[in-house]
Amino acid sequence: MDKERYRLDTLYREHSRRVQATLIRLLGDFELAEEAMQDAFVAAVQQWPLNGIPDNPQAWLIRTGYHCGVNQIRQLSTARRRAHLLLPTDDALDLEPATIQDDALRLLFTCCHPSLSMEARIALTLREMCGLTTEQVASALLMKPSTLAQRIVRAKRKIRDARIPYAVPDQEALPERLPDVLQVIYLVFNEGYSRSMGSHVVDVSLTKEAIRLGEALAALLPKGEVFGLMALMRLNDARRDARQDSAGDLVTLDEQDRDLWHQEDIRSGIKWLEQALALTPTGYYTLQASIAAEHSQASSAEQTDWGRIVRLYDALCRRNDSPILALNRAVAIAMNGDPTTGLQLLDDLAHHPQMARYHLFYAAQADLLRRLGKQDDACSAYQQALLLTTLDPEKRFLLKRLNDLEQSA
Repeated sequence: MDKERYRLDTLYREHSRRVQATLIRLLGDFELAEEAMQDAFVAAVQQWPLNGIPDNPQAWLIRTGYHCGVNQIRQLSTARRRAHLLLPTDDALDLEPATIQDDALRLLFTCCHPSLSMEARIALTLREMCGLTTEQVASALLMKPSTLAQRIVRAKRKIRDARIPYAVPDQEALPERLPDVLQVIYLVFNEGYSRSMGSHVVDVSLTKEAIRLGEALAALLPKGEVFGLMALMRLNDARRDARQDSAGDLVTLDEQDRDLWHQEDIRSGIKWLEQALALTPTGYYTLQASIAAEHSQASSAEQTDWGRIVRLYDALCRRNDSPILALNRAVAIAMNGDPTTGLQLLDDLAHHPQMARYHLFYAAQADLLRRLGKQDDACSAYQQALLLTTLDPEKRFLLKRLNDLEQSA
């Protein structure tokens, strides 16, 4: 029974988002699809331990969820209004693997529709496509959970009332929709690459889903920035097994065992980057990928070309007025041999409202203060970072640094 339960939990993590994406297509409603998906997994918990897991569990879950959704609609007073959204019989359900995969892309473009605000697009995608909790999405977006929840509710209502189509746009409309979709895919990847909370640094299911969406988008719209994003994700994902040790503790980039980096992923990332650099203009993701490539191709932390990384951050900051980029640039300058200037640049960012809620700002500040021998100030910064951190391995890492400082003092 425990083994079956474990397999059910695994199937939920791997399939729930795709099941929900297809149920949205079949049922025509976000909330109804989510309820139907949950009902389908409840049915699986009850039936699979007795009957065994079906040969095609994803199709079973979709069919079961569809029937649960139809039953709900029949019980509602809105049955007539919604009846036209439903397919008439099981035979009409399109459950081909390619169609189910495309449903995720359809959902992505629906969540990223231009009639929604940018904040709503990102929040809705992280919540509905990736299954993150409201608290996780709020943490990733540096927002209050209550504000985030209201934004998601309003976005779903607008999709319903405006009858925003559940479809991939035509070729003419794709380019103007591209930047928002790329941003959302990157945020999905980042949440998997560095979780906002929990006991694991990496969630491979999220990073794989982001990369799969990126590959589907590259086939649909082969543009430089799509290639750049693919390069960035591949190069960063290559480090996944080195970022947490066997005890579950965080391992920083300069301390990682580079033999654990996946060379095949690095080669794939470099190929994507070469395709991106061959097209102009060079954009945000291509520049970020170029920074990742510098790290990936350095034989050791000491051999990293921090001067080139600083220049790449200079180019990024000229194009994007982002406090996160400014933070990364300050750290790169410090790593390039000038921690005093790096710390001054961080101090200049301290007034920014995003930084007040961003634990990595205080962690970076603490690290530079520690390097400069300002132990009391470093301890205060580490304490502030600890207050804002929700990922267990990061908490342990910061606490160890803080304890080491206090003992040395």
